[in-house]
Amino acid sequence: MTKFTDLNLDPKVLQAIADAGYESPTPIQQGAIPPALEGRDVLGIAQTGTGKTASFTLPMITLLSKGRARARMPRSLVLAPTRELAAQVAENFDTYTKHLKLTKALLIGGVSFKEQDALIDRGVDVLIATPGRLLDHFERGKLLLTGVQIMVVDEADRMLDMGFIPDIERIFSLTPFTRQTLFFSATMAPEIERITNTFLSGPARVEVARQATASETIEQGVVMFKGSRRDREGSEKRQVLRDLIDREGEDCRNAIIFCNRKTDVDVTAKSLKKYGFDAAPIHGDLEQSQRTKTLEGFRDGSLRFLVASDVAARGLDIPNVSHVFNFDVPSHAEDYVHRIGRTGRAGRSGKAIMICVPRDEKNLADIESLIEKTIPRIDLPNAPAAKPEGDAPEKADKPKRTRSRGKPKTDTAEAEAAETPTRDDVPTEVPAPQQKARGGRRGREDESKVVGMGDHMPSFIALSFAERRTG
Repeated sequence: MTKFTDLNLDPKVLQAIADAGYESPTPIQQGAIPPALEGRDVLGIAQTGTGKTASFTLPMITLLSKGRARARMPRSLVLAPTRELAAQVAENFDTYTKHLKLTKALLIGGVSFKEQDALIDRGVDVLIATPGRLLDHFERGKLLLTGVQIMVVDEADRMLDMGFIPDIERIFSLTPFTRQTLFFSATMAPEIERITNTFLSGPARVEVARQATASETIEQGVVMFKGSRRDREGSEKRQVLRDLIDREGEDCRNAIIFCNRKTDVDVTAKSLKKYGFDAAPIHGDLEQSQRTKTLEGFRDGSLRFLVASDVAARGLDIPNVSHVFNFDVPSHAEDYVHRIGRTGRAGRSGKAIMICVPRDEKNLADIESLIEKTIPRIDLPNAPAAKPEGDAPEKADKPKRTRSRGKPKTDTAEAEAAETPTRDDVPTEVPAPQQKARGGRRGREDESKVVGMGDHMPSFIALSFAERRTG
């Protein structure tokens, strides 16, 4: 079995690895570290939770152990799609550089520019950033990328989903052509393939598993759910979620609950808290301090349920997650693999349960096609009642609209109308009331009689046509 001592890493790096309790590298680390230490470009393809972060941090630290950074000119650059993933990469560098004097800076949103500028001005060996905040610093003239020797793009397929590819291409153009590039992705979409062909030079391709496969240690299941009424679907679906959590009992030590939309994240977290579940939301619209506090609480066990958007689905190393609940079926099949990859990590067992409504059945079929297996169906003995739960207000039934432009008839008016004789029932000797014809004109009982002017009618109108001509 290969050990870290066989990979030609710096002795101080090996000491930090031993302090962290690791002995053997994962397959992606075995494949990526040797060519990276040789200075070659690396294209790494592996499912989430396989140790990709260490596969680039360990060789980077070894290569950067000699040398010194200059002000505003970082020696290496790591790009991550989200603040949380960037912060996690920074934690990895702290772990593995504990016996070395390498400096780092973390450029993410939600943190003061002034503090970040101060770090850059002193010079950093490792710069970890999200694409948007990096370009902000560059455009303000606070950062130069001409000294970058090693550039890492982590979770490239997530970058594509978030629309960062134009930013990535621009950042590539700002770095030296002679840089070493380490490029990691869970899947290889055509756009990702194009970028690697453009910016990587003869890369060592390391693929340790079939693209977008789910770990065999994860038990999967799906509940096919249909609401009693469209306006009640959300509240009844949340009831199904609570029933699923209760059904798992003590086995559900903690869980991440994924929703497709940020608004649903907030509503679901609020609903769970209302019913006594220890839950908190996390998504891109929250303040960075709140997101950090929520993640720390979930990691240390003080928070049991993390309700998240896909911002937490990629790359976050949250150990010992027992369950993943997909409140919504993800619209992209690959996202399902990344979501459920939060559980069953490092050889542990895990469980992933999804709720599917009829309109999401096509997305479910795409997921099953991708993972090449049918997800077992779960029957819930306690189906939701027709009455909605208290956390979602029930809409009052609206009266049906009628085509009549007048006031709706009451029961009394309808009865009176039924008793009123029709024109056919009126005796012929009794003149029928004038009926209002279409266009607002009154009908005429006698076509030969002029109606409407009475005694004030001008005499010439009463003349016949022949009399008017002779006159």
